[in-house]
Amino acid sequence: MRTLFRAGALSAVAASAVLCLPAAAHATAPGDNGTVKIHDSATGEELRRNEPHVCTFYLDAFGFDRAQQVDWHIEVWAPTAGVKGETVRSGALTLDGEGHGRTADLTLPDGHYKLFWNFAGEKGSAKHKVFWTDCGEDETAPSPSASASVSASESAAGSGSGSEAPDETPAAEAAPSASPSPQGGEGDLAETGNGAPVGLLSAAAAALLGAGGYLVLRRRRA
Repeated sequence: MRTLFRAGALSAVAASAVLCLPAAAHATAPGDNGTVKIHDSATGEELRRNEPHVCTFYLDAFGFDRAQQVDWHIEVWAPTAGVKGETVRSGALTLDGEGHGRTADLTLPDGHYKLFWNFAGEKGSAKHKVFWTDCGEDETAPSPSASASVSASESAAGSGSGSEAPDETPAAEAAPSASPSPQGGEGDLAETGNGAPVGLLSAAAAALLGAGGYLVLRRRRA
C-alpha cells in the first residue's frame, strides 16, 4: 500500500514539473544577445553600423530580447587624460517588441567619450562603445581678423583710387595751359622778336655797303 502511495506521489511531482517547464522557460531572464551602435543623427535606424566620429548623435540598439530594459551612461574617456570616468550623460530605455530602440538625439562638447550599456542578463561587463564628437567650425566662414584685413585692404584701395582721380584731373587740365608757355611766354617772344629784326638789318646794311663800294670803284675807273 505504501509502495503504491509513494509511486503515486512521485508521478504527481513529475507531472507538475513537466507542466511547469513552459512557464519556467518563458520566465527566463533576458539574454545577452543584442548590440548597440553610435549613429550620426542623419543616419537611419535601419543601418546597423557604428559611426565613431559624430557631432549630433543617438544610441541605436537592436537584436535584444523584446521589451528589454536598458540603463546607459556616457563617460569622458580622453586617451591622454590622467582621470577618466566622469559621467556626462545618462538615461534609460525600454526596447520594443523586436528588441530594438533608440534614444533621442544627443550632443556633447568636442571630445573623446565611452558609452556603457547595461541591462538584465548581460554577461560580464556592460556593452560599450568608444567614440569622438567633433562638430568643428565652418571653414568657409571668414574669421574676424580676416574680415578686418579684407575691410582694411578695401578701404586702402578705395582711398587710393579716390586720391589719384583728383591728382590726374588737374594734371590733364594743366597740360594745355602749360604747353603754349614755350611759344607764348614773354621772355621767348622778346628773344624771337629781337633776333629776327637784327638779322634783317644786318643783311640790309651789308647789301648797302656793298652797293656803295661798287659805285665808288666804278666812278674812279671812269
